[in-house]
Amino acid sequence: MNEKGCSEDTLFEYLSGKKGEDMNPSRILSSMCTIPHPVAVRAHIMFIETNLGDPGLFRGTSSLEQILIERLGNLYSLPKASGYATSGGTESNIQALRMAKTLADKKRPNVVLPESAHFSFKKACDILCLEMRSIPVDDDFRIDIERTKEAIDDQTCCLVGIAGTTEYGVVDPIPALSDIAVDSGIFLHVDAAFGGMVLPFMDDHTPFDFALPGVSSLAVDPHKMGMSTIPAGCLIVRESESISSLSVETPYLTVKQEFTLSGTRPGAPVAGALAVLEYLGREGMRAVVHGCMKNTWRLIDGMGTFGFRRVVTPEVNVATFLPREIPAPWQVSWTRRGHLRIVCMPHVTAGVIESFLEDIGEKYA
Repeated sequence: MNEKGCSEDTLFEYLSGKKGEDMNPSRILSSMCTIPHPVAVRAHIMFIETNLGDPGLFRGTSSLEQILIERLGNLYSLPKASGYATSGGTESNIQALRMAKTLADKKRPNVVLPESAHFSFKKACDILCLEMRSIPVDDDFRIDIERTKEAIDDQTCCLVGIAGTTEYGVVDPIPALSDIAVDSGIFLHVDAAFGGMVLPFMDDHTPFDFALPGVSSLAVDPHKMGMSTIPAGCLIVRESESISSLSVETPYLTVKQEFTLSGTRPGAPVAGALAVLEYLGREGMRAVVHGCMKNTWRLIDGMGTFGFRRVVTPEVNVATFLPREIPAPWQVSWTRRGHLRIVCMPHVTAGVIESFLEDIGEKYA
């Protein structure tokens, strides 16, 4: 830090240069985040100074968080939902496992989840001293139900299912997991960080939400397909008592107890997330999802003509292929099994897909 500050022009010339070092979004085909919707940006700026960690000071912003949870609860078949806005899927998953552990009160608690689960669950289990029992997936990259049943014992405190896996874009058989959870009295958490803002806006999809009686909690990230500003995640729970079990005393704040993981929590992305939902409505979100899925299938079909064989049929806008070299400057990613992975987010427009396929054609046609 210099003794004297620099001019505003100098500062922003420097920052502009650094921003220019970032990749052009139109070449990024690997990210589950996207360019925020303009109404999200406008709302974010309006609430830039707000802190939901001390809600009594920001009553209006706090009420927006409650409305956001209510809107999402209705979307997921739970009109009287409880929950709160998190920093994203990692925090939501940590908190869900924390709830499950607290409520179960086991001596040697374990969590049963698919091997396809997001790496945030490894963090959660490390932090919470939980045994992580990773269940192999079947040929379609969904959790094996029979092996799940075999892994459960009297120390199992939580089952996990994924609605829109990060790597392959498929949905675990959540109805079967729900049945197991009901029969065994085990907490079931659904990680719908990505699929939660895709599946409800499709004509047909695998059931995954609170319409299934065994689902106890659900994670969703509006900063992904919800096109909110970062960071904007949400943890939704069926029973308010579940999340209240995490409460700690906060004597010097405007509330005397909090159940959140973070103390200081920005209100701006919450306003951004709600703004998008209110502005677009279900009709607008259906149009966005329809466009992304249309682009996904155009990509799959186009890649097939150049010899790129798809690995699995996705249920959300994630496409995977057997590995082959991709020309620069396109940014793709690779699954842990080495498969080529592309995510067709809203910024990956039809024009971007055609440009990508043109470059693939020049290399492989």
